[in-house]
Amino acid sequence: MITATGEQLGVLPTAEALDRARESGLDLVEVAPNVSPPVCRIMDFGKFKYQQKKKQHKTHVHHTKLKEIRLRPKTGDHDIEFKVNQARTFLSHKDKVVVSVVFRGREMAHIDEGHRVMKSLIEKLTEDAKVESGPQQMGRRLTCTLAPR
Repeated sequence: MITATGEQLGVLPTAEALDRARESGLDLVEVAPNVSPPVCRIMDFGKFKYQQKKKQHKTHVHHTKLKEIRLRPKTGDHDIEFKVNQARTFLSHKDKVVVSVVFRGREMAHIDEGHRVMKSLIEKLTEDAKVESGPQQMGRRLTCTLAPR
């Protein structure tokens, strides 16, 4: 048997070990049941389980996801601000963000307007993200990838 302070008491009968645990206001926990004689320890079992769960939670690995934000060249300022805030939440969760400006119909004649929207969005996110791949045009889309800092 081992006390809460780590002191070894040796082999004790079960009843006496339980009495000592009750006196100290803690629990008697069987630490090594397969050993002869089994080893028990006086400890706070609730606290022990909490620490075990906390250790298990630390080993959890976050898998980076790819989130997309779509805009249009004529998207309003308030809508862009809303999308910036959404991108910030994605970046705070350590996810990458793909920003897409989609052109339709005659908007293809004003690609510079799409570049302006993209540039303003990147400037607003400079402190939260780094540009992983700059603005590139692929057909009717202008895309840019942002990674969290």
